[in-house]
Amino acid sequence: MAAASSLERLQAGGFSVGLELPLDNDWSSAARHAQSDRVPGEPDMARHAELAKLADRLGFRALWVRDVPLYDPSFGDAAQVFEVFSYLGYLAGITNDILLGTAAVVLPLREPMLTMKSAASIDQLSGGRLLLGVASGDRPVEYPLFGRDFDSRGSVFREQVTQLREWDAGFPRGLRLLPAPLQPRLPLLVAGLAQQSPAWIGEQMDGCLAYPGSPSEHAARVAAWRAVAGPDKPYISFIHLDLADDPAAPMQRHRFGGRVGRNGLIAELQALREAGVAHVGLHLRRSERPVDDVMREIAEYVLPVLHATA
Repeated sequence: MAAASSLERLQAGGFSVGLELPLDNDWSSAARHAQSDRVPGEPDMARHAELAKLADRLGFRALWVRDVPLYDPSFGDAAQVFEVFSYLGYLAGITNDILLGTAAVVLPLREPMLTMKSAASIDQLSGGRLLLGVASGDRPVEYPLFGRDFDSRGSVFREQVTQLREWDAGFPRGLRLLPAPLQPRLPLLVAGLAQQSPAWIGEQMDGCLAYPGSPSEHAARVAAWRAVAGPDKPYISFIHLDLADDPAAPMQRHRFGGRVGRNGLIAELQALREAGVAHVGLHLRRSERPVDDVMREIAEYVLPVLHATA
């Protein structure tokens, strides 16, 4: 029997919970007022390896890494700082089971064959754990610095998706791109529409990476996704979470998420599952509590409910 693909593992049981890197809380009130030599939005990576290993041991389903090539103070977010494929290679070496996802690689900024080689390398090094999220990019300032045209990024995105699907089929005789991915078909998950039509996205992509929202907002988006993608391709989203000390604390929504106790978090995740969301990545940079404490509480009280009864 063939090993389960990373996409099958993500959806095992019908619903799963992961984490979005970086695993720090530099958007908390204490961190915002602390003295630091880091630029605004640059995370503290001192404990990144320790916390990634902890996430793996605790049973979170996936770690998600963003692709932010350049720090732009107008955005004020440096993501996890490290280059996305280099970092995934490191994470592959220090974890055993947790899936490794990109959310998402900006294809038009990258040389396509090197993107393919990097992705295949990560898939091999991780034992087939790669989830390749892809996007067309939304930061115009980056494109001229990379010698790329912002306005044509949609057509470039389509061309690179074709290359990823066909792999080295168009190479001159005898030439191959090594290594090949461990998975027979690398799962491609799209962030947004990538300058494409919904119909093209639904046909070509294996899953959807959606912006955070409330359960009712996701229900409408899931319906739109199902209309073009069919019943089986997963819809994935994220929550910016500040987990309250009080388990019974009600949800106080903020942009992209909210502050809530674990009971309310369970209810929110159950509502998202009912809305058709297959996986949620938790983003903890707003956390007022230590990140490892939050991870342990979620693993003890939340994951058994959602992963066991999905």
